[in-house]
Amino acid sequence: MRQQPRIAGSRTESVTVLSLSPLEDDHASLQAIVGHSKWVMFKADRLQDARNFLRRHDISVVVCEKDLRPEKWTDVLGQINELLYPPSLIVTSRLADERLWAEALNLGAWDVLAKPFDRSEVLRSVKAAWQHWHDQVRPGLQVNKAAS
Repeated sequence: MRQQPRIAGSRTESVTVLSLSPLEDDHASLQAIVGHSKWVMFKADRLQDARNFLRRHDISVVVCEKDLRPEKWTDVLGQINELLYPPSLIVTSRLADERLWAEALNLGAWDVLAKPFDRSEVLRSVKAAWQHWHDQVRPGLQVNKAAS
């Protein structure tokens, strides 16, 4: 059963990013990139922490390390797909090759980013992922408002 996120009209205008990685360097690198914007970044080290966070907060984009040990990014995809408006998932890896890219996109991830992060690639990918999420959420908000 899909869970309804807590979405309040103007909050869908904000880019909210959840960095999911056991590596503190990943969080620090992403924060250095998005910290100069109005985007809001949160972090989680494990899938369980991310799952709990996603059930309580409105997140538009999840940037997830490929190997969470013992879980993998595909486990994250399964968890976020239980939400009514799943955040867009961006998979990251030091070995971001064509095989990972093809697998990720075929299974429903938004994009794959190589590490170390390239600032312009992160900004481009997160912005596009947010726009995709926003376009999915917006019709739901209009329906909910009309029903009230």
